[in-house]
Amino acid sequence: METTAAVTAADVLDARPVRRALDSLDGLTWLDPLVALVRRGVTVTALDPVRDALRGEWLGHRLHPALVQVPIGCWSSAAVLDLFPGERRASSGLIALGLLSVPPTALTGWVDWADLPPQRQRAGLVHAAANLTASALYTASLCARLRGRWARGRALAWSGLAVAGVGGAIGGHLAHREPSDAHEAGPVDAGAGAEV
Repeated sequence: METTAAVTAADVLDARPVRRALDSLDGLTWLDPLVALVRRGVTVTALDPVRDALRGEWLGHRLHPALVQVPIGCWSSAAVLDLFPGERRASSGLIALGLLSVPPTALTGWVDWADLPPQRQRAGLVHAAANLTASALYTASLCARLRGRWARGRALAWSGLAVAGVGGAIGGHLAHREPSDAHEAGPVDAGAGAEV
């Protein structure tokens, strides 16, 4: 008698190496001391008066995913402009605008991050580290451009965009991944991603 193995959508998703790599971030238990330290900083009472506003309660959904569009949009547009001669000033301006949008975007991301289950906060820290690295690369790019080192500035910016892409993939995974069990599903509402 021939048996037929039923393949579910979950089986197909679990076979994807990128999905497995993203899921594995939740298992980085060595990050737990840092998670606890950062959580204490993010949950300080000084943020209480504005915490709901930073979560996007007034908007009806999380604010962070909307704000993420500003730095990513600026930096993606700058990468395109860097391909054309005569667009140095415009691309530098977009990089600067993207950097100015990072603090409010990050703040809303940290507030969302504090609402995640502890194992998801590990992946959130990796996401934040990638975005911090991208911001540092863009800062170095802008400094190089201001000194007239355009080739170096472009290389740093394209590197920053690649790192921001990795950070964005992790953030998207945090925001849209289905909970793996009932315990995880409880404290987090849909769209509570920690894109920083």
